[in-house]
Amino acid sequence: MTYTCIDIADALPIIENDATIVDIRDQTSFQTSHMANAINLNNDNVPAFIEQTDKSKPVIVCCYHGNSSKGAAEYLAAQGFQEVYSLNGGFSQWSAMFPEQCDMSI
Repeated sequence: MTYTCIDIADALPIIENDATIVDIRDQTSFQTSHMANAINLNNDNVPAFIEQTDKSKPVIVCCYHGNSSKGAAEYLAAQGFQEVYSLNGGFSQWSAMFPEQCDMSI
């Protein structure tokens, strides 16, 4: 299994088609703002995520700038997720292009 790096414009239709979005940034950054419907994935909740998430649904991994998400995407693909993407540009580019599609937790 492997993952694919995907540009934000190409990710949008996949997201609109019910992809699972995981954000691997730290909790404080995630709480400040994140992609709508994203799950904050960290070392504490990744085992439950792997066990409970439908591995046939696309998963898009988001980090700050699109670098750290590559390792996380590779890991999820190795865990049996069939369609895994690393978001090029990360949350910083997503929030600049689609601020209306960002949620704030606090």
